[in-house]
Formats: sequence, C-alpha cells, structure tokens
Amino acid sequence: MKIEQDVLDGLLKRLARIEGQVRAVRNMIDEGRECRDIITQVSAASTALDQVGFRLLSAGLQQCLQDPKQAKRDGFDLEEVEKLFLKLA
Repeated sequence: MKIEQDVLDGLLKRLARIEGQVRAVRNMIDEGRECRDIITQVSAASTALDQVGFRLLSAGLQQCLQDPKQAKRDGFDLEEVEKLFLKLA
C-alpha cells in the first residue's frame, strides 16, 4: 500500500509526540508521581497511538476506494481493511 507523503509526515509527527509522552510517563514513574496522574498520561499516549492506527487504516481505505483493482493486487482489499479495523477496535 502506497501512502501519500503528507499523510506519512503527519503520522511521523504524531509518533514523535507519542514518544515524548511515553518518556514523560517513564519520568513520572521514576519520580514517584501520583498513580492517577500517571494513568492519565498513559491513557493520552494510548489514545494518540490508536489515532495513528486509525489514520493509517483510513489512508489504506481511501486507496481501496480510489483504485480497488490496484489495492487488491497489493493485497490490500476491503476484506483486509475490515480485519485491520477489527484489530484496532
């Protein structure tokens, strides 16, 4: 599946932010911060990572809809999209 560069750039920026969030969680644990605060940050990082997955899936779905034959040749048809969606759900 070929993903447009602007979509990839956006995903990479999101992943960089998530890396920062995860480092912050680690620091919070090292500092002995309140469990409630740590869980809040873990939840935020988890949600952000889910969004990366859904945006990636959305890009694949758009490709399937624009050129179904090419998507099928690439092994990325609507059945595959459904399987991936269910993994994220």
